[in-house]
Amino acid sequence: MASEDVVGKTTSESAVSTIVNLAEEAKLAREGVKAPGHAVLSICKSLVAGGVAGGVSRTAVAPLERLKILLQVQNPHSIKYNGTIQGLKYIWKTEGFRGLFKGNGTNCARIIPNSAVKFFSYEQASLGILFLYRQQTGNEEAQLTPLLRLGAGACAGIIAMSATYPMDMVRGRLTVQTEKSPRQYRGIFHALSTVLREEGPRALYRGWLPSVIGVIPYVGLNFSVYESLKDWLIKTKPYGLVEDAELSLTTKLACGAAAGTVGQTVAYPLDVIRRRMQMVGWKDAATVVAGEGRSKAALEYTGMVDAFRKTVRHEGFRALYKGLVPNSVKVVPSIAISFVTYEMVKDILGVEMRISD
Repeated sequence: MASEDVVGKTTSESAVSTIVNLAEEAKLAREGVKAPGHAVLSICKSLVAGGVAGGVSRTAVAPLERLKILLQVQNPHSIKYNGTIQGLKYIWKTEGFRGLFKGNGTNCARIIPNSAVKFFSYEQASLGILFLYRQQTGNEEAQLTPLLRLGAGACAGIIAMSATYPMDMVRGRLTVQTEKSPRQYRGIFHALSTVLREEGPRALYRGWLPSVIGVIPYVGLNFSVYESLKDWLIKTKPYGLVEDAELSLTTKLACGAAAGTVGQTVAYPLDVIRRRMQMVGWKDAATVVAGEGRSKAALEYTGMVDAFRKTVRHEGFRALYKGLVPNSVKVVPSIAISFVTYEMVKDILGVEMRISD
């Protein structure tokens, strides 16, 4: 009997404990606070949505991405790629279909975590900035302004870029090399290990400063323009573009395209300088990287300002916008697809949309 009493008491305590736990979770839910397990799941879903958005959008425009980088760093005295159509045809003729997607595996390996971190960081930065803004103004109904969204986007861009920069650096080299290159990196890890061994760990962050400076207006404007355009369309409902406070897929794509166009145009010169600085120290890139005079010797840059100065001096101001056309053709659909895919995947996964809170 004593043992039965003990068992019964234990069972009763377990049942009471379960009921208490359920009651606590219900209380947390009523107060708007998510249970820890639910919060972790929500974070994972948000990261997955961002990663899928990055992978899908980047693969869709991979040929244009490779051509852009080749145009940015090619020797001005030995022009092989002369425009978008001609450049794509030349790659197809000399390297085949696979040549159009060379470096895309590395690119996706970088862009998937980059996009995941970027979207998640933007949401968290937006919530933090909105909280501080409401505290400062004393208005609990205040919403993010375009300038505050720009700040949140800039924070997200810096975090994502810094976290994945070594992958971006080796991706640039893998994308630039051709079948005739003297040195062939066999893949991501071979490129990383080779750069570490021959050039040192600092080489993996060569060009980081112009990248960070460029990512502030680029990512910041992407998020700011996209979210502000959406808000404006929902509030004003022009030309019948909004139905039941929801934007159509086409309208969202147009918002993303506008955001991408503005962001990349402002930040593009810094992207060119970043690519060129990434090639410094890679002696076998001499046949590809812009040469000083008429030699094939690669230019050496002592820093970002020096890279700007030498590029403009030897090739003119227009060199800062080399590859802008294929990049524009790439960015417009890429950013649009990225934003829309992110929102669609979050809807599918059942994650609460908070990006414009």
